Amino acid sequence: MHNQRLLDAAAGGDAIGVRDTLQAGADIETRDGRRRTALLLAACSDHVEVAEILVSAGADPDAADQQSDTPWLVTGMTGSVRMLKVLLPAKPDLTITNRFGGVSLIPACERGHVAYVREVLKTDINVDHVNDLGWTGLLEAVVLGDGSAPYQEIVALLIAGGADVDLPDREGVTALRHAIAKGQTKIAQLLRAADAR
Repeated sequence: MHNQRLLDAAAGGDAIGVRDTLQAGADIETRDGRRRTALLLAACSDHVEVAEILVSAGADPDAADQQSDTPWLVTGMTGSVRMLKVLLPAKPDLTITNRFGGVSLIPACERGHVAYVREVLKTDINVDHVNDLGWTGLLEAVVLGDGSAPYQEIVALLIAGGADVDLPDREGVTALRHAIAKGQTKIAQLLRAADAR
């Protein structure tokens, strides 16, 4: 009973409920039907205060659900810098990958989460990690992005973070060639300038 209450409280953002159920003996790593822990449920809905309580109580930031999502990986999808900062003290595994073989940086690049990309690049995350599709964060930002200002900023951040601009996809196509083909003029300029260094 306490375990279900913990999950419900975490999903609903009820910090007091989470604290009370933990004190009543709920298992902090209990899972729902989709193998999601309380911390993962909190991360999915960006319930930062709940996550703070759970992390302080020792919740695992790397506990994966049935589709390989973890609290840490979810931050790359939501783009929540606040949640990232709550989870970092729990020492999440920055090399852990989602069901597409990507680290948290990659979905953040795809979705245009500029602030998150800026923050996660301050960690030891691998800027050139290649996912199962053969794409890095840089390639995802170009191929799946629309070339708008947020994606331009992400590309600039990745370049400044040491991304290898010449790393091609599986077909041998570089980010620059993708940018040119998609008419992303400003991103192409950034990549050309980086290539010329």
